[in-house]
Amino acid sequence: MAFLKRKTIKEKMSGVKLGGIDLPFLILVLCLLGFGLVMVCSASYVSAYYTYGDSFYFFRRQLFFALGGLVIMLVIAFGLKPDWLRKRTMIILVIALILAVLVLIPGVGIKVNGARRWLGVGGLRLQPSEVVKFAMIVFLSSYVARNYERLKKFNSLLPAVLTLVLFTGLVAIETHISGAILIFCVGVIMLLIGGMSIRTFLTFGGVGVGAITLIVLFTDYAKERINTWLDPFLDPLGDGFQTIQSLYAISSGGLGGLGLGQSRQKHLYLPEPHNDYIFSIICEELGFIGALVVILLFVLLIWRGFTIAFHHKDRFSSMLVIGIVSRVAIQAIFNMMVVTNLFPSTGISLPFFSYGGTALVILMAEVGIVLRISRESTLDTQKE
Repeated sequence: MAFLKRKTIKEKMSGVKLGGIDLPFLILVLCLLGFGLVMVCSASYVSAYYTYGDSFYFFRRQLFFALGGLVIMLVIAFGLKPDWLRKRTMIILVIALILAVLVLIPGVGIKVNGARRWLGVGGLRLQPSEVVKFAMIVFLSSYVARNYERLKKFNSLLPAVLTLVLFTGLVAIETHISGAILIFCVGVIMLLIGGMSIRTFLTFGGVGVGAITLIVLFTDYAKERINTWLDPFLDPLGDGFQTIQSLYAISSGGLGGLGLGQSRQKHLYLPEPHNDYIFSIICEELGFIGALVVILLFVLLIWRGFTIAFHHKDRFSSMLVIGIVSRVAIQAIFNMMVVTNLFPSTGISLPFFSYGGTALVILMAEVGIVLRISRESTLDTQKE
């Protein structure tokens, strides 16, 4: 009977693991990536033709980065050991710091629409904030793993807090407020799960709210975003234009949508519909049902990611997965809230969907790390 029981467990395992990696997580990633490519093609072909005379300009580039990201994901999933990252934590952090400082230097950082967020060589661009997000996840994973027993004491948290504040501040100076908020939120979640006390967590929350309030009160850029959020029709042809067009797209989608490729707002009404506002096009073309499918895919991915994290014996590896999955979750939530005007417009992309080479390649590399860690997870296994 014991033999039959073990055999049954092994049979169940065979439906969950593929080459040692977690199959459900991999399938969810591929579904999101494929869905994202289809929507980039649908959302971008009008603006691509108008701007470049090539309807598939953005899709072709996104497909190139997606394929490159898949290769990187597989190389990491079957080749990179988490301990390799642990040993190079400070190197990764220093590289992120250098990039975050370089982008702020006039003449080095590329300024677009008043925001200095990119570094570029030729036709390639790198967004340092994406590197900073990953670097902070690696750093905090390593820090929590080394100081787990002492994290309830504020003194033990101080180095991690100061590092988090430094990088959050550098990204905020780029006028990339959404990126700064995202980094701060992911950092606080990782420290809370890692052992930080609830009292300290509430203190962090208060400090964060206070910092955001100060930014809003003393920054014209933030004030304009808040005013537009409260009433986009105050300036319907200026700051409120994108939000209004996004709401028109969402409202016209109804239950089943207008049909794939049939969006009206992407015909030069909604600015850059393949970027931060691609979820609006999903709602318009695929309706409430399509939007619900996207949300469900993200929910399942996040759930599976946390399941992998909580079934791993190595604390550094667990925290690494928690940080990566939390980043995807918060970024997706923020993006959906922005396009539905539940949150001020902040220029935050939708993971797997929004057009952008740097973001997609780094995201696929992070997915590869999660898959690599899943190979050593105790999920769905039982020692004989």
